[in-house]
This record gives sequence, C-alpha cells and structure tokens, in this order.
Amino acid sequence: MKKILYTIAALLLSMTVNSCGEDWLAVQSHDKIYIDDYYTTPDRIMEALVAAYDPLQWFDYGLGTYNPIPFIYEVMADDFYPGGSNNKDMETWHLMFDYKSISTNTPSTVWGVAYSGINRSNCVAKYMPDVQGIDEKLKAEYLAEAAVLRTWYYAQLWKLWGNIPYYEVNLEFPYICPQSTADEVYASMEKALADVIASDALPMKRTASTEIGRVTKAMAMMLYADIVMYHGKEQAHLQNALNYMEPIIESADYALVSSAELANMWEPEGEWSSESIFEINYTDLEAVRSWNGPLVSGGTAVPQILGARNLEGSAKYMKTDCYGFFPMTTMAAAAFEEGDLRKDVTIYRPDSEGAKYEARYQDTGNFIAKYAPRADGNARRLGGDPQLNFNNNIRIYRYAETLLNAAELIVVHNCSGKGSADAYLNEVRTRAGLGTVSANAETLLHERHVEFMGEGKRYWDLIRLGQAASVLTPSNDEGGYRTKAWTESKKYLPFPQSEMDATASTQYPLTQNNY
Repeated sequence: MKKILYTIAALLLSMTVNSCGEDWLAVQSHDKIYIDDYYTTPDRIMEALVAAYDPLQWFDYGLGTYNPIPFIYEVMADDFYPGGSNNKDMETWHLMFDYKSISTNTPSTVWGVAYSGINRSNCVAKYMPDVQGIDEKLKAEYLAEAAVLRTWYYAQLWKLWGNIPYYEVNLEFPYICPQSTADEVYASMEKALADVIASDALPMKRTASTEIGRVTKAMAMMLYADIVMYHGKEQAHLQNALNYMEPIIESADYALVSSAELANMWEPEGEWSSESIFEINYTDLEAVRSWNGPLVSGGTAVPQILGARNLEGSAKYMKTDCYGFFPMTTMAAAAFEEGDLRKDVTIYRPDSEGAKYEARYQDTGNFIAKYAPRADGNARRLGGDPQLNFNNNIRIYRYAETLLNAAELIVVHNCSGKGSADAYLNEVRTRAGLGTVSANAETLLHERHVEFMGEGKRYWDLIRLGQAASVLTPSNDEGGYRTKAWTESKKYLPFPQSEMDATASTQYPLTQNNY
C-alpha cells in the first residue's frame, strides 16, 4: 500500500529536544509567527502531531551514528553477531553483545532520538488548548495518538535503561526532573495506555491510504501487552493485556497472511498486509534523505547496514557496498523445524544460489532476508544518498504476535480468556506448514523465536521468561565471540556519560545503573 511520507514543518525543526519553546519566543513581531502563536488551527496542530511521528525514522541513522531498531536489541540475544569490519567497527554493538557496555560507549543516539519523540508528542497536548474550531472527536484522536507515541518512545528507553527521567509535560529551564525507578516508569506508561484504550478515541485499524502508518487502537493494545508482559508483576495488568488481545482477534480487521503469501510478506508489496498492526514507514520514492540531512522523509539505512558486501550473482538482492553488520549465527538457522516455511523467508545464504560476496568479521554465511537490500530497493530516489534510502518498512507489531501473546497470557500467566491457547499457537504454526503442539512456556518461546527472528523480540522474551541467564552464555556461542554471560545486573545498560555529566551538578543528578 501507499506509504505516508512524514515531513517536518520548518517551524518544528526549531524546537529543542527539551522544550517546545523558550521565553524569547514571546517577543512581539510584525512579520513573524512565533511558535507559541502558531498552533492555533486544526491543520497546524496536525503538523505538530506529524512531527511526533518523525523520530520513528531516525533510529537507523539520525543523530550521527547507526542504532537501528530492532537490531540493537537482537545483538544482545543469540541469533546475531555484531559483525562489520572488526570488533572496533561500531564498537558499541560489540560491547552490548558481550555485556561489557560502558557509559562512554552506549547506544546514546537512541536516548536522543527517543527523547526528541517524547518532546514532540508532549507538544501536541501543550498546544491543543490554543487550537480554535477543532472538532472534539478529532481533538481526542490527536491527543490519543500523541500519548501512544510518547509511550512507545518511553518503552524503548525503559527497556534499555530502566530508571529514566519520565515526564508528560515538557521541561522548562534548566530542563531536569527527578529520575524515576523502572517500576514508576512502568506504572506511568501502563496508565497512559489504559486511558487511551478506554477513551475509544482511536480506530481499531486505519483503512484510508492517506492514514496508513498512523497509530491505531490495536497498536496501543499491542504496546500495552508488550510492556505489561515484560514487566510481568501485576496480574490485573496481565489480564487486561489478554482482554485487549481478544478484541483484535475478534475484530476481523487483522489476519495472518496465507502460507502462499508468506514469502512476499517482507517484500514492498507485503507492507501493511492484513497481518500488520504497526510499521515504521520508509520509502525510496522521491526520497531526499542524505548524510547531510538525515532527519527528513525517505528510506532506511537498515539494508545498507546488514546486507552482504559486494554481493555478486544473486537473482533477488543487489550488489552494493553494504557493511555486513549483524550476520546470523548458525544456531539461528538450526532453530527452525524441518519443513518450516519461515526459514527461507528469514535467512538468506548466498551460497544457496551460487552467489559470492566479500566476507566480513564474524561471517557465518547467514544473512537476515527480511531486511536484505532488494534489487532496485533504492532506485526511486529524487536526490538523496542511496545508502539511506532503501524501501523497507520496519515491522513493529504483527497479528502473529497478537495470537502468541494471547496464548502465553492464558497458559503461562494464568489469565482467563475466551479462546484456546493451543488454537492461537497452532494457527501460527499451521500457517508455517507445521503440525500442532500443546501450548506451554517452552513451545511458545520457541514459536516466538522462529516467528520473530530479526524483529527485536528475542532478547526481551528471554529476560521476561527467565531464560536469559541460561541461554545467553559463552558456552552457547559456537563462534566463541561471547566471553561474558548475561546476569541480572546486565538488564539495564549504563546511562550515556554525556547525560551523567549534564546532570551531575544539578538538583537531580542521574544515578548510574549498576551494570
């Protein structure tokens, strides 16, 4: 389907990460509209909402370095190596892989991008009271969208760092606030999402081509289940999560693509399929994203980052100077059962078609097919740099996860539901060409592993289901690159040193995580 091209209004670009506006913006002018006077119409507040979506596209390359979601999550699990040219190439990822992260070498741009998104999301609520003539239903929808986006940005920070500063009203000078505990952040996110869902201000699914990519009620429900299942401590919230999965299943708005369509689900024509609940939109069509201007609409750098370098002889994937990051382990390939249709959709081996490539560090011959650079995958650029403008949406939530969430909530977390955990699990397995099994913690973890490989779920699944300490060990790394085992103290990364320094002499200095 046609993608929405999110653009940043020029006035919005003037906003800082920490504030919607400064005191000097109140100065009167005869020939300028200052930002506090700008958002006074429905069209203009829509611009503020669009600006809140923009940072979704910046994680791959937005603030001077690469930190692509979902692969910075995958590299802490067991299916991917950091790769690149050597263990100093994107050293941040090598340190994350080996659980040796330090405050001066963390994925700090994730921090900056996420707080940019939080800032912009908060601006929608800040300026909404000044908007004249806006329909009350539309107003509620915009506020709900902004709240969900803000929570999604916070969820990325919360999972990586835990005890983060949390605020729903943008900070004023000197732009500091108390550090919240991970449980306090969780409580705030859970309430924000529960309120949005209860408001019924969002549609379950967007159907108009001009709205594909906007937040939906189903996306809010999936995000709720995501954070509640990861937290895993509040039975009432886990029951709520199941109560939210069931309306998505019952709505008939979403469905698994067929076994025959599975091979195309990761192609451009498979974007926003019946299975997709939320994707981050990218396109190469007239894309202008460049090294000098990466914070504009366009394509993604993910295929450039992880593709096979100088590939020759492939019928499907392009020859390009890809960087060869995130090669897949041989154990990842071995995780699939015989006859699983997902294996060839997930893993690409150049030798399977007689293709050749330039092997890079930690090469295994296995590459993630879901985001590999397709032939002509960035051919429709208007003038941007090709490396940043591949035509691949990043999938965040799919209906397969709805089904597996529901099954897990019933059988692992003892929630009471309308459907059968076995039926939900086996609907996913049958689509993959496999036989039925009984749903339990082991079978559900396996199914999530192979279904969402390369989608950033595995690491968090291992932690929340209590398997990280036994799975993420040097003995389970056939390449011998992992020298340290995951422990509970590795759950939260060290805060970026720049943030520690910025708050050190303030009223609320950050307390460093014990990593």
